Amino acid sequence: MTAEPGQNPFTGAWLDRRSESRGEADWAARALAEPDTRFLVSSGTLHLVRRSPGAAIAFLDNSHPLVLAADPGQLVLLGWYQGTRCVLLETSATASDLPAGTELEELRPLLGNLPPADAAVLACARALLVWRSRHRHCGVCGAPTLPRQAGHCLRCTSSECGAEFFPRLDPAVIVLVSDGDHVLLGRQPGWAPGRYSALAGFVEPGESLEDAVVREVREETGVHTAAVSYFASQPWPFPSSLMLGFNATGSRTEALQLDGELEDARWFSAPELAAGAARVLPSHYSISRHLIEAWYLRVTGTPLCAAR
Repeated sequence: MTAEPGQNPFTGAWLDRRSESRGEADWAARALAEPDTRFLVSSGTLHLVRRSPGAAIAFLDNSHPLVLAADPGQLVLLGWYQGTRCVLLETSATASDLPAGTELEELRPLLGNLPPADAAVLACARALLVWRSRHRHCGVCGAPTLPRQAGHCLRCTSSECGAEFFPRLDPAVIVLVSDGDHVLLGRQPGWAPGRYSALAGFVEPGESLEDAVVREVREETGVHTAAVSYFASQPWPFPSSLMLGFNATGSRTEALQLDGELEDARWFSAPELAAGAARVLPSHYSISRHLIEAWYLRVTGTPLCAAR
């Protein structure tokens, strides 16, 4: 079973990326000259938003002083959002520079209030900001880098090197292991009391996604898995992962053997999840929650939210 398109937060083709536009030499001048261009302002990994009447991106137009003072190197073409050119402006703005009623905030605390489309755009922006901050110097020779391709490439400025760097994603698998009417969930130290989630881990070099699922579950819990099947994916911009969701089967007869990464792991029945969903389950903006809710619906025929 797969998730419906756009079901997981940060997913959905909200941005028309138009990658062919990144090669236009005058893209920044055109963006700055067009009154309709929407500028998404960020400082570090903080994004300019409005909190009232509901959380939303606080876009600026080309008349705002922050935009007028922008250098092309601060701009990244995200694409077209709701039919309008959308540009990321990376700035060191302070509170006094911001429009009334706006503030710079981190993405994660906003997730429960943002519209899905805005959340997806900010996820893209955040991932690019983190990548740019980590590649200000060439990883080959150490020389400074400068942006190219509308901010989607960083090129070494050394004439003897000239290496190019592009945004990278860290693939991670997240898997819901089930044994009939039970699922295997784990918890890490530091999580909210009683909180459990599907098992997850990064894919290693030379490893397939399916092999990563089997390895991660066995390493973390000692359980052997089978029937690995793809569920859905979710961009995860904390800082730059792509979560690849899977279902798999395992047996409750195997003794659980924790490797130290997890504080605890246990099998949950459908009634246990329904009874303690608010306390036990991960947040609604995680693919783990959608894996669990999809399994619950398959097993019981009832949506988990309706069972509470």
